[in-house]
Formats: sequence, C-alpha cells, structure tokens
Amino acid sequence: MTASITNFDRKDLIQKALDNISKSYAPYSHFHVSAAVLMSDGNIYTGVNVENASYPAGICAERNAIFHAIAQDKTAKLVAVAIVGGPDGKIQDYCAPCGVCRQVMREFGNPEEIAVIMAKSTEDYKEMTLAELLPMSFGPEFLA
Repeated sequence: MTASITNFDRKDLIQKALDNISKSYAPYSHFHVSAAVLMSDGNIYTGVNVENASYPAGICAERNAIFHAIAQDKTAKLVAVAIVGGPDGKIQDYCAPCGVCRQVMREFGNPEEIAVIMAKSTEDYKEMTLAELLPMSFGPEFLA
C-alpha cells in the first residue's frame, strides 16, 4: 500500500495518537503530547514527548515518532502527522508542532504533500499542509 495525503483514515491516525498520550513523560511541564505519523509505505508509528531534567535533552512527540519511523525504513516518506496534547494529558485545544518539529517533518517529504493534523478528538481537528505551517522552507534539495 502506498499512502498519500488524500487516501488515509484521519480518524484512525488521530486515535493512535490519542491512545498513546498516557505514555508521555512530562514531569516538569506537565504538558503531555502524543503523535502518530503515517509513512508512504502505509505504516504508522507513534511517539510521545519525553522530558529530561536537563531540558534540552528532551524530545517532542512528533520527532520521537518520525525518528522511530525512519529507523524502521529510511526510504519511506512522511505522509501525515496527527498531534494531540494538553496539560496533564487532558486535551483542551489543538496542539501545533513547534518550529523544530516542522523542520524535521520537512526533511522527510514534500511540504505540499504532508498533512499535519492537530486534534482535540477524532471528530474535532484542524488539518493543514506542512507548506502552510512552514512557508518558504529550507530542505535537502537545496544542498544537492
């Protein structure tokens, strides 16, 4: 199966992120985040934010999930990312990816073809392309 931005189950991807939020490790900020990423080969990988007493050593949920996916198959491209998060794991609003996560997403696919889904639930979500969230981005093709 080859997944694309138009032919995947958004609710399933969001549900996988929702199901994983309890695994977040956020003892300092208490802001728990979970992400699920869909790759072009049809596989879905999840990740959570993992904080550290040395703050810069932590990792965001989106990068955690993307790096997990790339470790499994570095040829697959990023198709979509579903993100959920909130204080103490209680989702109250849409959770947008930070700038570093947006740049990491940019590394692994075409920004016009990557769906970024910020969800409160499987029924309540906002979707944008990565190009909309990271306009005029710098990617690997500039280094070729």
